[in-house]
Amino acid sequence: MTQDELQQRLQGFSRVKYAVADIDGVLRGKYIHRDKFLNGLAHGLGFCDVIFGWDVQDEVYDHVDLTGWHTGYPDRFARIDLSTFRQIPWEDDLPFFLADFDGQDTPACPRSLLKRMVHKAESMGYQPQFAQEFEWFNFRETSQSLEARGYHAPQPATTGMFGYSVLRLSQNSAFFKNLFELLDRFGVPLEGLHCETGPGVVEAAIRHTEALEAADRAVLLKNSVKEIAFRHGLLASFMAKWNKDLPGCSGHIHQSLWHNDENLFYAAEQPHKLSKLAAHYLAGQLHCLPDLLPLFAPTINSFKRLVEGAWAPTTVTWGVENRTNALRVINDTPQHMRIEHRVSGSDTNAYLAMAACLASGLYGIEQELPLTVPPTQGNGYQNKAHGTLAPNLWEATQRMKQSELARTLLGDAFVDHYATTRAWEWQQFQREVTDWELKRYFELI
Repeated sequence: MTQDELQQRLQGFSRVKYAVADIDGVLRGKYIHRDKFLNGLAHGLGFCDVIFGWDVQDEVYDHVDLTGWHTGYPDRFARIDLSTFRQIPWEDDLPFFLADFDGQDTPACPRSLLKRMVHKAESMGYQPQFAQEFEWFNFRETSQSLEARGYHAPQPATTGMFGYSVLRLSQNSAFFKNLFELLDRFGVPLEGLHCETGPGVVEAAIRHTEALEAADRAVLLKNSVKEIAFRHGLLASFMAKWNKDLPGCSGHIHQSLWHNDENLFYAAEQPHKLSKLAAHYLAGQLHCLPDLLPLFAPTINSFKRLVEGAWAPTTVTWGVENRTNALRVINDTPQHMRIEHRVSGSDTNAYLAMAACLASGLYGIEQELPLTVPPTQGNGYQNKAHGTLAPNLWEATQRMKQSELARTLLGDAFVDHYATTRAWEWQQFQREVTDWELKRYFELI
């Protein structure tokens, strides 16, 4: 976009909205005057780096090198990516942009990390095509009503276990119509949307595109769904597992490598139609998965979803059209050939999860890793021959922190920062007294 084109698009607007993604994938942003926005394009716009120095509840980390009381929480320059220009339909078509930070200066910047992985793929001659799909629960609540009850017993938007329900879609047609139409106008086009099994839960699949744009769409979808839901008297939650008796919420990532409109993963004459390139890519993902697990399961709650028989994987496995495995190969046509990463939950930071996918796949290609793990036929939960996933965030984080492989793929500075933030999550949780403990021990022990 040229400066003249930008001026034209901003004509008639006195303000602009822009946002950056923090380490948890939460958008942090501002409204600013159009003139300030235009003046800041050359060198960036000042943004306090505390967004990488605090957690999702704005509590500052105690031991991160990037920023803190020892640095004074200075501004860093956020670089506006003009290619992300959108207009927000539910805010009178207000201009909106995404921004990121220099990866050398701010190694914790998630979008910069993914940009680095995409650049590497392109330098190898590949165009990575990605898409993420999300499940989330909708509740007839507001932030205030839920907080007033201590987040107990939220009221789902619908009742019962009714996957693929046409009836439930019809009963909430105004909301779903808004989601489809407004998200499309906002540049987050959906391929499909349907009810999942559970009260108030739906799944939306975003149309695939090049990897960085795919991650932008994924991050924007989560925030946009929450904003649109609010306008319908609903509260949307992308928590991985809000109720122990209900399925969790996935954030599966679909991925393939292309060149000149050719899907490089497809080879009709090869076993399972997997090209040699795809086999190396798949082998890399299996090899790296245990070391990069916190990028696919980033919260304490993530691991409540990763349990046997709950539609989420627990083993280092792959298979063709097998939803019990960590990685599912979909090989029906050359256009649709892809690998689905099923460990990733709806609570992931899309930039980091996609960066981990791409980094591990490219590692498999570079190292020409053989696909020695056979495809799982049947129940992947029972196939533990090639390893199982860590059972909690602490163990997964310690493995990542100590992993030379993770450091080779993502860099020391990022791994140190991210591992510290995940250890903080664990420490915060360990200090809490839960309802389960009160019910179990308060009177009887």
